[in-house]
Amino acid sequence: MGENQDFAVSLQDSKAAYVLSNVAEVVERILTFVPTKSLLRIASVCRLWRNCARRVLRTQQQLTWVSACGPSNTEVHALCSILAEEVEKVFLLPNTVLAMVDCEAFTGQAYCYRESKAKKSRHSPDTVEELNLLFPKGCDIMGIATPGIVLTPSGSCSGPPQEYQEGEAGFAIMFPTMEGVHIKPFHFCKKSISPTALKEAGLVDNPDLRVVLMFVYEAYKSGGARFLTQILEPLAKSKALIAGGLVESVFSPPRHCCSQGAYGVVGLALSGPKVQGASVLLDQDVSNPKAAEATIRRLKAAKIPERNTLGFMFACVGRGQNYYNNQTNVEADAFHKVFPNTPLFGLFGNGEIGCDRIIKDDYTLCDTDTDSLQHEYTTVMTLVHLG
Repeated sequence: MGENQDFAVSLQDSKAAYVLSNVAEVVERILTFVPTKSLLRIASVCRLWRNCARRVLRTQQQLTWVSACGPSNTEVHALCSILAEEVEKVFLLPNTVLAMVDCEAFTGQAYCYRESKAKKSRHSPDTVEELNLLFPKGCDIMGIATPGIVLTPSGSCSGPPQEYQEGEAGFAIMFPTMEGVHIKPFHFCKKSISPTALKEAGLVDNPDLRVVLMFVYEAYKSGGARFLTQILEPLAKSKALIAGGLVESVFSPPRHCCSQGAYGVVGLALSGPKVQGASVLLDQDVSNPKAAEATIRRLKAAKIPERNTLGFMFACVGRGQNYYNNQTNVEADAFHKVFPNTPLFGLFGNGEIGCDRIIKDDYTLCDTDTDSLQHEYTTVMTLVHLG
């Protein structure tokens, strides 16, 4: 009886081995349940598994993100402390990463290395290098530090977003390669900006440009305002949606042409037929929850699909809890009420970039001057759809 059982088990094992070595449909189905990092390791087993893994990777085009709020129990920022673990669980191959952290916890605090006990800022080359090592080689990582953070908790598109004007918080949005969507990062300072550079970045003379997310750092320095005008002037004449803000600093990509403390801008140019965008401006007159919800509801006119759509909130540090008579999370809650299945991310910064715009194939934008893209004490609420 024991020999018969052993034979039956052996026969079943041989059948399973045959299926897993020869039947691509079964292997491919199984691999859809495997996180990307494990999938890349599995791809080295044999040719069949490699081909199946590649096909699975091509179908994984759903946006994902990791969010964290502190205080961190480790030496590094709360986002950095969980990112390594969470990246192991994602079901996509990141091609572009947009990370934001609060500038107080990321650059203002010092900590001790266990070995040397030497004081070192959390905004250190080691931290940035560790961040780069988490993602595939060639992945573009944009890291921004800003006075406040808006994030949706990890795990669910329908989770309620939270505003963090104080305390440790951050997020990392991971964009895969997507059909019909081209995401091109850009980084300019006073030495590298030129009409040619803007064209190479896809910001001018690009009929497929749909959305530009941009973040200006050290803008208060002498010459910063003129520099910002150089960027916004050509963009204001385009039919693209422009949204972003003035932030504290940028920790990735590293600077190569300008010294620390010089002003500059980083951003993402989103082009392609499957990209859609819309934004509304909550101006200084919007000062209660009902008015905030009514303004955000105007985004419904864009009729943007829910799938693969992100919300971005770029708010002034002067808004938030104090602006709404000590009511917390007013604008994030209003967005969630109107768009309950769309994750919201963003920042509280030192100035806002954007205006009321809806980008559709059949929508003609009126010309706007540069000044109308720059604001104070406002919030730019934006939807971006990526196919």
